[in-house]
Amino acid sequence: MVDGAQMSVASLGDVARLIALIQSAYRGADSRIGWTSEDHLLGGQRIDAEMMTRAIADPDQRVLMMNGADGALLACATVERRGAFGTIGTLSVSPVLQASGVGKAMLAQAERYLQSTWGIYRARLSVIAQRAELIAWYERRGYKLTGETAPFPYGDTSFGLPKRDDLYFVIMEKLMRAGMEPKASSD
Repeated sequence: MVDGAQMSVASLGDVARLIALIQSAYRGADSRIGWTSEDHLLGGQRIDAEMMTRAIADPDQRVLMMNGADGALLACATVERRGAFGTIGTLSVSPVLQASGVGKAMLAQAERYLQSTWGIYRARLSVIAQRAELIAWYERRGYKLTGETAPFPYGDTSFGLPKRDDLYFVIMEKLMRAGMEPKASSD
């Protein structure tokens, strides 16, 4: 983990600062400081207060936060249990800290949480297909493309305002411990 950083689970009192971090990592002028910007693909918001509040309140989700020694929010990620696998989403790092190892540490913490808290050893995530550099980053951390895709939610402005009409998601997966592959059904 990052020196002096503390991990915590978000509460409703953290909604505003989580939204500010996520927005700064992906959209708008601040996002262009780092390398994770989606600003060339999408405008508008990345997440809103209602979405974040639902995630925090959902018993099958946790919003994990990495705070610096001074209490500043450095990174966050949402984990969700979905039966045999868990998902990791909204992995966000302050743009001024990107490429410093903070994202790698936050991802590792999200994976540890899935394993230690929920006993889940298979993580999935979705990435906009046009984000080749982000897909490559996850591949370097052991995630593999599944061949599955999901449509982009065009028309739902709570996810942003698309600047292209060809957006979609690719699904990636990582088995976090050997021998934890799903067993074939005997039906």
